[in-house]
Amino acid sequence: MRAGTRSVRVRAPGKINVSLKVGPPREDGYHGIASVFLAVSLYEEVTATEAPGDAITVTVNGQGTLNLPHDSIPLDRTNLAVRAAELLAEVSPGRTGVHLDITKRVPISGGMGGGSADAAAALLACDALWGSGFSRDELAKIAVDLGADVPFALVGGTAVGLGVGDQLTPAISKTPLHWVLVTSDYGLSTPEVYRRLDEIRLRDGVEPDPQPQIDPAILGAMRAGDALGLAPLLHNDLQQASLELSPGLGDILETGKAAGALAGIVSGSGPTIAFLTQSSGHAAELESLLGTEGLQAASVRGPAHGARIAAGFDG
Repeated sequence: MRAGTRSVRVRAPGKINVSLKVGPPREDGYHGIASVFLAVSLYEEVTATEAPGDAITVTVNGQGTLNLPHDSIPLDRTNLAVRAAELLAEVSPGRTGVHLDITKRVPISGGMGGGSADAAAALLACDALWGSGFSRDELAKIAVDLGADVPFALVGGTAVGLGVGDQLTPAISKTPLHWVLVTSDYGLSTPEVYRRLDEIRLRDGVEPDPQPQIDPAILGAMRAGDALGLAPLLHNDLQQASLELSPGLGDILETGKAAGALAGIVSGSGPTIAFLTQSSGHAAELESLLGTEGLQAASVRGPAHGARIAAGFDG
């Protein structure tokens, strides 16, 4: 980094869909959903560094906690973080060229919104670097164009998502819940998982609710930090589709339950599995047990904060 170069480093969280109900395909090709989003303490990190000219470039490293393989991540404008910076540049008079360096900690194509967290972090980092002065709400409005999970990664915490997940309503949930994530060395395509869900419903004659709703008991259990009460309420309409595309996930769910998890669920479109535990000690114990089974496990807690500036400095 050359002398005088300014940088801003931002962390943004991955998420678990504690409940995910999916409606039928809409005319625009999307599906209406009703979901409870929970930000968890596994963070993507984006460092935005001032660069000559007006180009926006990106590099990715997998030196985070899980040492994730990252060769499949695009390094052009199809990268969601680059698109986030481009959108912000359009409305930022003080924009400069910028280089984005992403440290991956959230599983790639793992159903936890890692790419969306990158975009949220890039928005906040570039806003600070360029002195754009947008509020968090204003950044969230920009983020809607990038995908439903990006606004949530900005705000974090717990929220109910309706529409295509873009209609967010914050929910009170201050008592930590403790989870163990089991990651895979491959990803699942979210569009492909949704297509398989539609095929399953057609095959089985299932007519989904056109306007799915959230069970209020889920929010009550989360508000109380009641893991035992929440365990039987975990739900994911996409889970059967993910299991059909990746049958080995069923074995992981059974292994986790046998090892003492209160409940397990495929996170979003998968293939990451989230196991709910009773306490931080229980999570540490389960993480160790799953490790002895040859699984890559990591304990996390939620709710976690949204995108936040970790450091800003002059080089």
